[in-house]
Amino acid sequence: MKNCALAFWLMITAFSPAYARHFTQSDLAYLSQIGDATASSDGKWLVWEQATDDPHIKGTQHVLWRLDLANSGSEPEKMAFLDDSAPSAPAFSADGMLYFLSERTSSMPTIFRMSMDDTKPTAVLASEDLAGFRISPRGDAVLVWARRPPHTRFLDDKTGIVQANGGARVFDQLPIRHWNQWEDGNRSQLFLLPLHDGQAIGPGCAVAPTLVGDVPSQPSGGKEETAWGADGKSIYFSLRAAGPIEPLSTNTDIYAASADCANEPIDLTAANAAADQWPAVSPDGRWLAWLATSRPGYADDRRVVWLRELATGKAHPLTQAWDRSPDAILWSPDSTTLYATANDTLDHPVFSIDVADEVVRRLTTAGHLVLIAAEPDGSLILKKDGLVEPPNLWRRSARGKLTRLTNANAAKLAGVEWPKVLRFKFAGAGGDEVNGIVLRPPGLAPGKKAPVVLIVHGGPQSSLGDIWYPRWPLNPTLYAEHGYGVVSVDFHGSTGYGQAFTDSVNRNWGGKPLEDLQLGLATAIERFTFLDGDNACAVGASYGGYMMNWIEGHWPGRFNCIVQHDGIFDERGMTYETDELAQDHWDFGNRPYYVDPVEYERWNPVNAVAQWRTPQLVITGEKDFRSPTGQAVAAFTALQERSIPSRLLVFPDEGHYEARAVDSIQWYDEVFKWLDEWTSKAAAGAQSTQSTP
Repeated sequence: MKNCALAFWLMITAFSPAYARHFTQSDLAYLSQIGDATASSDGKWLVWEQATDDPHIKGTQHVLWRLDLANSGSEPEKMAFLDDSAPSAPAFSADGMLYFLSERTSSMPTIFRMSMDDTKPTAVLASEDLAGFRISPRGDAVLVWARRPPHTRFLDDKTGIVQANGGARVFDQLPIRHWNQWEDGNRSQLFLLPLHDGQAIGPGCAVAPTLVGDVPSQPSGGKEETAWGADGKSIYFSLRAAGPIEPLSTNTDIYAASADCANEPIDLTAANAAADQWPAVSPDGRWLAWLATSRPGYADDRRVVWLRELATGKAHPLTQAWDRSPDAILWSPDSTTLYATANDTLDHPVFSIDVADEVVRRLTTAGHLVLIAAEPDGSLILKKDGLVEPPNLWRRSARGKLTRLTNANAAKLAGVEWPKVLRFKFAGAGGDEVNGIVLRPPGLAPGKKAPVVLIVHGGPQSSLGDIWYPRWPLNPTLYAEHGYGVVSVDFHGSTGYGQAFTDSVNRNWGGKPLEDLQLGLATAIERFTFLDGDNACAVGASYGGYMMNWIEGHWPGRFNCIVQHDGIFDERGMTYETDELAQDHWDFGNRPYYVDPVEYERWNPVNAVAQWRTPQLVITGEKDFRSPTGQAVAAFTALQERSIPSRLLVFPDEGHYEARAVDSIQWYDEVFKWLDEWTSKAAAGAQSTQSTP
């Protein structure tokens, strides 16, 4: 009998689905993140970085993995012999050598080099504050970038900024701080060094010592802002030259420089006073491609792909007729096609652009795609993710078939039951079509209703589409996994619907977007019967945080509670405090506050505090210079003065979002505690009312 029972149990378990469980904030914080990836030019090897926050060491582990692309049966292999070096930023050179950065085996960042048959890499170059590199096509030089004082002419120049005797920071002009750091007078600058037998030689000459600006741009610019010429004799880079009030400028230009530092860089796009960014040289050396906007001061203007014939200097726009805004470009090996990515109706797909006929074709369907490499056989290496799909590496064949190459978090996600993602559209402000997403909580019984969380994205020129959010407050999946029905709306101002739709938020911050949110929430509740519209809270970060404060005064009483992260409370103070002056000015008439305060005050949440009544959790990071901490303190003070239930959560070590795993976990712990408290109160109140005779 015992043997029969055991056999029956084994049969049942063999055909039963994996144990279903909910995805938690700890799961999110400790997932492995796929970082930089590189493919060898012969199409044989793919190497990528994986970074994982480790709760045991309270730090981040960096490892490299590789995959033999030439062998269809191969599996990803961890390059365990590099574990102690904390490798990052892998990149193949044209001869198949692998280069990467490491910060553990030396007292300063070091570039290492190895063949794919080696297990002992050799050091190429070590230098203080070294942040990135590009190997020349001929393998005879390396372009690197590091923070140095302006006009530094050699990489190894140790002359620093002269400091005052006291501890005060001293400034004579803007910028004084950016993102989450105070300016120290240094700039991210490019340096060139020759390579001999894999070793960097000499002191490293500055590419543009007379130009003052950051290349790559700070804080998040990278190698996409630099490019080698196909022959290795020239380099191209994008730079915003410092002006009297640099934060007001979006005038980034493309420069060309010789690979020997012999001449001053030439500004190739001086005629355009708006942004010219992300240079990319065709493999045959004929074309220089880049992305350009046309309206100075507008960071979210539509980007158009431009081409310059390097032999003649003639330039022309390639995608002027395409009403999307590409954010990355990549050449095909035969130089006939440019691949691009752009937001497009809740997705971030890959497009092909034919250089000859200028035809744009969408190549992928749902989800968020990132370009990695174009292979000789016509295939593409991509990073792909979605709302219920953490990032992995994929290959798209020349015929369009997608094949997953990695499953980085398979073990950690075993048994997770994901929410159902549902899309909807409706007539929004002015009758325009507006799109949204709803997530149904996993395990919600038929006929049961879930409390609602309305999530409002930042920007406002952004999109809350089918994309995986690795940590920041707007991971909709995590809210659904906690039991909430999630509603998001790509309101007027969102990207992926044409530039006119994006532009419509200018001078209209609290108008059309609020109307879209109201109409969208009502539509979702009517259409998806599992949403409990009478038991709802709202969450928003950055511009979404602004909208939380705006809702307090202009949609009072609709929500049980509000969560506001790094939002704007008083636009008058914001416009004088933020590090992002250009964007703030543009959205309120492209004029400073003192010239025309009317537009700013028209959409200023502080003017409606008398109508505030909804319980609010206010969250901020002390190192947030985008929406400074004073805005959160002021909002909390207003709530307290009006005796509105409120709580203030301050992260001393964080900026505009939570970067550390422990802080991210605490963020969600506090948010879910707040949401649960107020939605359960509403549910209890409803039950009490129903039971009253």
